[in-house]
Amino acid sequence: MSRVRPDEFTTAMLATVMLAFLLPCRGTSAGIFGDLAAAAIGLLFFLQGARLSRAAIVAGALHWRLHLVIFAATFVLFPVVGLALRPLSGTLLTPPLYLGLLFLCTLPSTVQDSVAFTSIAGGNVAAALCSASASSIFGIFLTPLLTGLVLDAHGAFSLNALRSIGLEMLLPFVAGQLLQPWIGSWVQARRRALSGVDRGSVLLVVYTVFSAATLSGIWHQLALGPLMALFAAAGSLLALMLAITALAARGLGFSREDQIAIVFCGSKKSLVTGIPMANLLFAGHALGLIVLPLMVFYQIQLMACAALARRYARAVRSPAIVTP
Repeated sequence: MSRVRPDEFTTAMLATVMLAFLLPCRGTSAGIFGDLAAAAIGLLFFLQGARLSRAAIVAGALHWRLHLVIFAATFVLFPVVGLALRPLSGTLLTPPLYLGLLFLCTLPSTVQDSVAFTSIAGGNVAAALCSASASSIFGIFLTPLLTGLVLDAHGAFSLNALRSIGLEMLLPFVAGQLLQPWIGSWVQARRRALSGVDRGSVLLVVYTVFSAATLSGIWHQLALGPLMALFAAAGSLLALMLAITALAARGLGFSREDQIAIVFCGSKKSLVTGIPMANLLFAGHALGLIVLPLMVFYQIQLMACAALARRYARAVRSPAIVTP
């Protein structure tokens, strides 16, 4: 049951969605929650900038072959696969769900889960940390640009959103990075306590997004067929990326530890970065349906990668490399 049971964060998100469905914020309260969410997002990226040391950035650059493979999977292969799924739009998936699937493909990797699963599997944890951290940094720039490229034909992206990204995400991150020499050790020592900021900011955005979706009556547009198709598409996307990253890492001659890092970093997508960014990039659109593919993919990647990490760990004494 532990392999299929949602984690505490996913349970909290589901409870937040249910709360937004039953008691959506509206009027003055919607403005208050929106301001709180914006402040929480700024604090989230400020702390991310404060956590990453300059030494980690330098160390990450040294293993450039590994990082190049992970970046290619995250920011090139994922969007290409997403575009290849375009026939699903208007057939199996509603257009907003497909837009969300495309947006999911442009996001950076997740740091915490990539490092945790790499550690469980016995992989190169230092490389995973550097690569996933760098992915998050470059994702602040690359995700809006990639989103503009792949979604331009759908009219779902405005270049004005880049200004919001800069003010609410990039500027706080740069401020945190500048202050890192003075506050970095304090933030790292309280990483577990401050993790509530990460999750709290996501839950605030989820509540405001899904409250707006409830008030607009958007849930009447979501039928069971497209929802089941979304789960199938998200699962297939993850399976494909796990297989490609594993085969590419083995074919390029990486060590077992590096192969594990590539598999777990190259197949992940960040929910913590994705939902706040979607809130800025898709203002005025069907946000509830657009972020739903990311929420589905996040839960599937947790369950699948937890099982895969344990499989790698059991095979640690075997010379063979586990293939997803």
